[in-house]
Amino acid sequence: MSEEKTDATAATPGTVPPGQGLKRIDRFLKLMADRGASDLHLSTGRAPMLRLSGGVEAVRYRVIDERDFEGLMQPITPQRLWKRFVETGDADYAYDLPGVARYRVNVFRQHRGPSAVFRIIPNELITLEELKMPPAVGKLADTPSGLILVTGPTGSGKSTTLAALLHEINLTRQLHVITIEDPIEFVHKNRQCLFSQKEIGTHAQGFAEALRMALREDPDVILIGEMRDLETIEIALNAADTGLLVLGTLHTNSAAKTVDRVVSVFPASRTEEVRNLLANGLCAIVAQQLLNRIGGGRIAAVEVLLNNQALSSTIREGKTHQISDIISAGKRRGMVAMDDSLIQLVETEVIEPQRALEKAIDKDAMRRWLKKHGSQVPEDVEDPDEA
Repeated sequence: MSEEKTDATAATPGTVPPGQGLKRIDRFLKLMADRGASDLHLSTGRAPMLRLSGGVEAVRYRVIDERDFEGLMQPITPQRLWKRFVETGDADYAYDLPGVARYRVNVFRQHRGPSAVFRIIPNELITLEELKMPPAVGKLADTPSGLILVTGPTGSGKSTTLAALLHEINLTRQLHVITIEDPIEFVHKNRQCLFSQKEIGTHAQGFAEALRMALREDPDVILIGEMRDLETIEIALNAADTGLLVLGTLHTNSAAKTVDRVVSVFPASRTEEVRNLLANGLCAIVAQQLLNRIGGGRIAAVEVLLNNQALSSTIREGKTHQISDIISAGKRRGMVAMDDSLIQLVETEVIEPQRALEKAIDKDAMRRWLKKHGSQVPEDVEDPDEA
């Protein structure tokens, strides 16, 4: 009897299906796709687990030890990245399972031993309409130049939103688009646009280096997968200020915090300079948080901030506490406050009131609104993603 047959049972729900001609990990990935899971967790010391509708469920499989982990992961990990993982305890890459899906992979170490997380990347690009993005987000595809930031916690769907926005640009404009990612997630076909997709570690050593290279390659649009450091942010701001359309991500959950985050990366002596650059170059901030839908699945609550004269002045003067007022005044232009987005999802019975309270920016105001509309909510609540 083969090891593969011993390892797993028949393809019942929550069970790894048998497979022929597949790498051992592929059976888990097929199960992941069949179950509609967003993530697969392989953690030494317990059975594999799938993330389904925000929660995690164990797969019917034995507890994984280090030998199992190596047998599952080393055959699909590029040699140089396996070496990096052994030396540093961390590596990222993408894995493609033809006919099923593409996956973003992170291998890492924790106190029980080596672990890995697979995040599914759909083969077909999801449109902004399918993501139920506010109309103002779709209009950003017509932006000629400047900086568009999509922000949110890890796993909030930032990459999916940016891919959908680039897809819209690809269908409607004739431009050269360069993406800089770690790793490449969504693969874009050349339609109206020419796409050049670069991967950190393969085509450049870091985001700042890749961005400097991209500026010499006649781009119209540059996507920066993650704006992690001062140098990358500075180059991005300057590129947006000189006529390119730059798209990037940050790990913040509101527009006001995003502006503060960009400015805080720089030394205090450069604060005024950076505020001016941001005031001139910023086009929009789309902040999003993922929530569990009633009945299953997930949906994004979305905040949209669009630049105007009032916002530019607010950024220059460092009065980011006024951004919520600017969003409220800009509703006719399509601006949306995060808490208004959450309220709309409660009103349409897409999410539970408790979830809206957990994700609200102004929890006291949200609690008052929920109580006024008949919802029973606790006096104290924490966002489980931030606890």
